[in-house]
Amino acid sequence: MTLLFDDEPEADAERDEVVRELLEMDPSGERWGAVVRHTYDTIYNGAETGRYRWDQLAKTEKTHFGTIFEINAQRAFKFADGQKLDFEIAGVDVDAKWSQDDGKWMLPPEVIGRLALVATGSDASARFSLGVVRVKREYLPSGEGNRDKKLTLSRFGRTQVQWVWRNEPFPASVLLQIPADEVDRIFGQRSGAARVDQLFRAAEGRAVHRSTVRTVAMQLDDQKRVRANGGSRTSLAPEGFLVLSGKYHAHLVAALGFPELTPLQYLSVRVVPSEDPTHGVMIAGRRWRRWRPGDSVTTSAPALPDRGVRET
Repeated sequence: MTLLFDDEPEADAERDEVVRELLEMDPSGERWGAVVRHTYDTIYNGAETGRYRWDQLAKTEKTHFGTIFEINAQRAFKFADGQKLDFEIAGVDVDAKWSQDDGKWMLPPEVIGRLALVATGSDASARFSLGVVRVKREYLPSGEGNRDKKLTLSRFGRTQVQWVWRNEPFPASVLLQIPADEVDRIFGQRSGAARVDQLFRAAEGRAVHRSTVRTVAMQLDDQKRVRANGGSRTSLAPEGFLVLSGKYHAHLVAALGFPELTPLQYLSVRVVPSEDPTHGVMIAGRRWRRWRPGDSVTTSAPALPDRGVRET
């Protein structure tokens, strides 16, 4: 996503104070990214419907996204209710607006002259943007707006957004990253357990959010489908797969050379015993390395250590 103009937003002390407050609450944007992920997952309701794409939603559901985003944001950050608008941030009334189309926020008459927290994103690219803008009349196009008298920012008005985060990543849906034929193969399995197993095979080396496990299994208890006593850790071990938790196996994820997971993500990694006794990851008294094309898997993956226990 790129800005259309080079103009810097006009000076606005209240807006800047709201931006500072937002950055103090979430310096990295990770918490806002989690809100966006949770909102998509709430709308998809994958555990009941098996849906995971925006184009699978009904028009009314798409329209409802902004409301769910606002609710999730208020829960995550415990914003006070505004006096006339959605939130109070840094002592200032702020309206919250989401648009799936960048810049197309629908702004009601009551926000004119006030601040709006505007956000946009794409689940396909797993990127989001969030900023704050003073909704001045001169930032709006001439015209009547829609039937609710809502207007969008003009081209110039969009340059007046003070971005807090722009085109930043949020936890991706792996089902939107792997090839379509692999997704078809996952959903073509007859049972929830078989679908989750196929998910971890297809997504080897990729972070898998727990919501994706729920969607594929079509049940809420993702941990049941993953854990060792009958879940994918058991069924995939003979094929050499470890299924790591971002919450309990962060040290193994790092030792195997992968980026840090969130506590709500899993990672499947196919491993074989290391030929070099001085290199590899120590698990269950033996060193292991990631499988490479051409390797023959003749040894089951080891049992994972209890919640965060390290071996040397």
